Amino acid sequence: MLPPRPLLARQSAVTVGAALALLLSGCGAEPKPPAPTAPVGPQVSAPPLPPVFYVDPDNPAAQEAARRSQQGRAEDAALLNEIATRPTAKWLTGEEDPVRDEVDGFLQEAYLAGQTPVLVAHNVPDRNCGREETGGAASAVEYQRWIRDVASGVNGRPVIVILEPGAVPDAVDGCPRDVGGRFALLRDAVAVLRSTGSARVYIDAGHPAWIRDVGALAAALRKAGVTEADGFALNVANFVGTDENVRYGQQISDKLGGKSRFVIDTSRNGNGAYPAATVNGAPSWCNPPGRALGEEPTADPGPDRVDALLWIKYPGESDSDCRPGEPESGEWWPEYALGLARKAR
Repeated sequence: MLPPRPLLARQSAVTVGAALALLLSGCGAEPKPPAPTAPVGPQVSAPPLPPVFYVDPDNPAAQEAARRSQQGRAEDAALLNEIATRPTAKWLTGEEDPVRDEVDGFLQEAYLAGQTPVLVAHNVPDRNCGREETGGAASAVEYQRWIRDVASGVNGRPVIVILEPGAVPDAVDGCPRDVGGRFALLRDAVAVLRSTGSARVYIDAGHPAWIRDVGALAAALRKAGVTEADGFALNVANFVGTDENVRYGQQISDKLGGKSRFVIDTSRNGNGAYPAATVNGAPSWCNPPGRALGEEPTADPGPDRVDALLWIKYPGESDSDCRPGEPESGEWWPEYALGLARKAR
């Protein structure tokens, strides 16, 4: 269950300043960080979150279900509604213009509905480490400006923020080259988001099939600011089963002193991960066949130190065009969504 946030000691300007100094060292030509639009000051206790997560009524599955219903395809519509009626996260990737207005509008809709929205901040520089579909902010300063605009859009309303999927596990793998700079950016992002007083922040920690060295992962999370955040997130956009993630998360938490809590993405893990490393010549993390919707989002999941089960990856959005005919990353793919829903029945 999501507990009331404890009142934290004040986050001093020295701590944040040290992080920024580390971040910008060696970047002589780069300008100073922008003045924050959301101040980094005292960390205040967030109000209790509404126990129901936000369902965007205009989500892709709802639109597709309506189309198919009009076409007389009632079975398809019913399957798609298994996704359409569930709360899912909104991803912020740096393409929003301006991001502050995007966040403000989304949170206001959730606030009026009396529900808790979930955001994913996914714009750290070199976010895919030179792999296919590399993206993210062009520089550290641009990212700092962007995350402050995200925080400004929060404007005191309750929200859960999943911070930078892949950023910490990639750092454990040795990417980017400036690992220290990445950790400094994440620490700064945690401080900025937490200073809103209403955002709960969970730093992404990958999944059990990625980083096997739990000690190394915990050490990296600590450098990224997990002890100042509300915890960490597991299985974002992946398929590993819930029980395996619970065990893995508890092991990570133990390495962090046993107090760190976590959330799990269960959106597509109903059948667990694909049993082989590749499928038809492409990696099995990318649109694997035979997967199913997982457990519904809940703020009262039960297992020790698990704050929530969430649908962070939108079921039916493509992972990438890994095989001929597959949509590009993030594009809505109705047939894959239908497959997930069918397998969950």
